[in-house]
Amino acid sequence: SQVLDTRDVQVFKVTVNGQDAQFAFGEKHSFKGTPLEITFPNDLRRGQEAIVEISFESSPQSSALQWFTPEQTSGKKHPFLFSQCQ
Repeated sequence: SQVLDTRDVQVFKVTVNGQDAQFAFGEKHSFKGTPLEITFPNDLRRGQEAIVEISFESSPQSSALQWFTPEQTSGKKHPFLFSQCQ
């Protein structure tokens, strides 16, 4: 499994390498946010890459999430979301 930091987001679905994955939120902490634990559907071999896709919705309280408009990115085609809470 993998644990990620979150803050005031709603998660709808998680996939790992195209397969549905189980996920659960841990206990919310006042300034650290809420851990999101993702259970991978299959074991990974050492060195194997995993593509994790998370379908979520942020909120105005999601203070660590920031967006670049397409014009602010190098490709100029898609918006870019990044987090300051790694």
